[in-house]
Amino acid sequence: MAQTLHLQVFLRNYLFICLSIALLFGCKSKRQEKQILPEKWYRNAIIYNLDVDSYQDSDGDGKGDFKGLINRLDYLKLLGVDVIWLSPFQPTPNGDDGYDVSDYYSIDPELGTMEDFEKFMKEARRLKIKIVMDMVLNHTSVAHPWFKKAREDTTSVFKDWYVWSTSRPKDAEKGMAFPGVQNESWTYDEVAKAYYFHRFYNFQPDLNYENKAVQQEAIKILQFWIAKGMEGFRLDAVPFIIDVPKSGAENPENMLGVLDSLVRGAKQKDPNVLLLGEANVETKENADYFGEKGERLSMMFNFYANQYLFYSLATGKPGTFLKALEQTKEKPVEAQWAFFLRNHDEVDLGRLSSAQREAVYQAFGPEKNMQVYDRGIRRRLAPMLANERQLRMVYSLLYSLPGTPVIRSGEEIGMGDDLSLNERMAVRTPMQWDATQNAGFTTASKPFRPVISQGDYRYTILNVKAQAHNSHSLLSEIRRLISLRKQYPQIGNQDWESLKTGNAAIMAIAYGEGSKKLIAVHNFSESAARFSIKEGGQFVDLLSGRHFNLTKGEVNLIGYGRLWLLSR
Repeated sequence: MAQTLHLQVFLRNYLFICLSIALLFGCKSKRQEKQILPEKWYRNAIIYNLDVDSYQDSDGDGKGDFKGLINRLDYLKLLGVDVIWLSPFQPTPNGDDGYDVSDYYSIDPELGTMEDFEKFMKEARRLKIKIVMDMVLNHTSVAHPWFKKAREDTTSVFKDWYVWSTSRPKDAEKGMAFPGVQNESWTYDEVAKAYYFHRFYNFQPDLNYENKAVQQEAIKILQFWIAKGMEGFRLDAVPFIIDVPKSGAENPENMLGVLDSLVRGAKQKDPNVLLLGEANVETKENADYFGEKGERLSMMFNFYANQYLFYSLATGKPGTFLKALEQTKEKPVEAQWAFFLRNHDEVDLGRLSSAQREAVYQAFGPEKNMQVYDRGIRRRLAPMLANERQLRMVYSLLYSLPGTPVIRSGEEIGMGDDLSLNERMAVRTPMQWDATQNAGFTTASKPFRPVISQGDYRYTILNVKAQAHNSHSLLSEIRRLISLRKQYPQIGNQDWESLKTGNAAIMAIAYGEGSKKLIAVHNFSESAARFSIKEGGQFVDLLSGRHFNLTKGEVNLIGYGRLWLLSR
C-alpha cells in the first residue's frame, strides 16, 4: 500500500515537472499550434481615408474644412468607422494636394484653425473614433522656411537639412517617383548654385536624414501631433525617408537606424501609437520595415498583394493573388497588414510582369488617359469593375482578408472618377452627399475642384442620401460587411490558411477552429462555378442565412458569388 502511495506521489510530481517544462519552453500540442495574435487596437479597426478639403464645406468658400468634417462624423460612426485617416491638412502651396508641406506645426488656414481642429478631435473622441494623420516626412515644399534658408545662405544650419550636389549627378534622370511626368530627380537651383535631390516633383526637395538634426526634428513633429491627440500616423514614402540618394538614385543604400529612431521617438510619447507605413517594397524587404519582432512599423499597406489582386480580377483566377498572400504571410506577431482596394493614388502595377500589367490595363484601364506613371491606373474602383456583382464580391473579399481593411472616402457609395483632371486628382473629387447643387458638398457657386456631374456616376443619381435608406444599395452592403467584420475578430487576430476548392476560379480562406471556424469563399469568375472543400460539417452563410453541408460533395456558387461560412 505504501509502495503504491509513493508511486502515485512520484507520478504526480513527475507530471507536474513535465508540465512546468512544457510551459517554460513553450511546448504546445497540435491543437494549440494555431497562433492567436496579441490584441492591438488597430488589428480589427475599420480605417476610412478622407481629404478634409474635399469632404464637406461649412462656410461656403468652395473648399472643405474641419467644421464641415465635424458635421459628418455621425455618418462615419453609422458606417462603422473606427479610425479616420486624414490626408495632409498642414499649410501648403498645394502643388501636390497638400503633400508639399510648408509648416509642420499648424493647420492650413483654408481648412480652419487649430481651435477647429481641436474641436474636431474632441468630437471624434466622444464618438470613440480614433484619428490617424498623413505625415509627410520625406520632403518639404520649396516654400518651407527651412528650404528658403538653405538655398539662400550656404552657412545656414539648414543647408545640410537637404541633399545637395555641386555638379549634376550621372543618374539625375533616374529614381523618379512619377516617371513619365518627372524628367529628373536632381534639379538645379539658381539661388543656391547647386543641384538638390527630390524623389517627387521639383517643388518637393527631399530632407537629408543622414543629418541627426533632421531626425530629431521629425521626432519632435510626431510628438507634437501625438500631444494634440493623434493616435497614429500614415508615414508617407517610408523607403525614401531612409535612403541615401548620393549612393544611387535607383538602388540606394538604406538607413534602417533612422526608422528605429523615428519609431522610438513616437513611442516614447505614446507606446500604443500606430505607425502605418507606405512602403511598396519587395517581399524580402518586409522584415526590414516591420522589424524582427514588430518593433518598427506597426502596420504596412500590402501593395504587393494588391497588385496581384487586380491581375486575378482581370483573369478571373485568384491563384496569383493567393500566392501573393502566402508570400506576405510571414510577419512579426506584433505587426499587421493593411488591405485596400483603391486608395488616393493610382493602382500601382509596377511589380507585375509587362504581360500581367497589360492584362490589367486591357481589363480595367484600356485607354491611355486612364493610365499614369508608366505603371498604373488612375480610375476609381466602381467604373473600373463596372459589373455590380463583381464590385460587391471584391468588397466582401476585402473585409474577409487577414488584416485591417482600409477604405477611401466615396468608395462606399461607388463614386466615379473625373479623367479630365490631372494625374491622381481624377480620384480626388468632392464627396457626393445628395442631389442638390454641388452634391451637397458646398453652397458656393463653384467648388475648389469640380464634382462629378456627367455620366453614370454623376452626383444627381449617385450620392449618400439616395443610398442611405435603400437596403439593397452599395452603402447598405458596406455597412453590413463592416458589421460582420467586427463580429468575427478572428479574421484579424488569428492565423489563416487557404483551402483547396477544386476550381481555379474560386478562392477560400479559413480562420479558427471548431464551432468558431469561418471560411470566406469568393468566385472570381463571372460564370457560376462548382467547388468542394475537404472540411466537412454543417455551415451557415453569414451573408444570406443559407445552410450548407460541405460533406455532401460540390457546392454551386453563382458568378462573382461570395460566402462567409460559419461552422455550426
